[in-house]
Amino acid sequence: MWLDTHAHLNDEAFAEDYEVVIESAADLAAVIVVGYDLASSEQAVALAAAYPKLYAAVGIHPHDAKNWSLASREKLVAWLDEEKVVALGEIGLDYYYEYSTKDEQAVAFREQLGLARELQKPVIIHNREAHQDTLQILKAVGLSERGGVMHCFSGSYETAKLCLKEGLELSFAGALTFNNASKLRELAAALPLEKLLVETDSPYLTPVPYRGKRNQPQWVKLVGQKLAEVKQLPEEIVAHTTTENAKRLFGLE
Repeated sequence: MWLDTHAHLNDEAFAEDYEVVIESAADLAAVIVVGYDLASSEQAVALAAAYPKLYAAVGIHPHDAKNWSLASREKLVAWLDEEKVVALGEIGLDYYYEYSTKDEQAVAFREQLGLARELQKPVIIHNREAHQDTLQILKAVGLSERGGVMHCFSGSYETAKLCLKEGLELSFAGALTFNNASKLRELAAALPLEKLLVETDSPYLTPVPYRGKRNQPQWVKLVGQKLAEVKQLPEEIVAHTTTENAKRLFGLE
């Protein structure tokens, strides 16, 4: 059984039919619904409470870092005390859009890493065109003993090794299936399977052959099948290993 470690079922793209989408993913082991601001985090918590196979992550995305405050922190602390809230995320740095300044992003990232250490929770990290600063902050603040994951990984082999050294696992999304992603597939083939996860990042990054359509958790198997192909391993082994990796990281039964 596959496990989707990163989906935004709390996104407005699913507002009209999220129940149908959840039902279509019934054969998955679980889906982690990831928050990116206070409103979406609250929705993630509510969805996890309502559906047995859904779990939640709560956090402030770098896009929303300008709104970080003591009140944000108190909200996250309260949610992270709930049984089905399994991670703090997604958090990190995004220098592609810079909807929040680099300084604002750094403050929110550091504060949330510190909170994860305090509460002993794993983190889900967003890193876009900010590899050096992301790793510098990770080294300075550190992860909790529970570790974390670099979501939707697309960096170099050197960056991957540094992430693994810092205690992160690496997650691959639909980009692994794209026709122009040969370098990403070479990277995936070279990395240890026991450190890898799979995700959809729904509703984004829809895998081949459904590109152009709204992504959904049930298509995580297409990412996993491509990972099995590039690693030249049976699909069953990759499904089992990546799912067990996710269960260990997020503390799922």
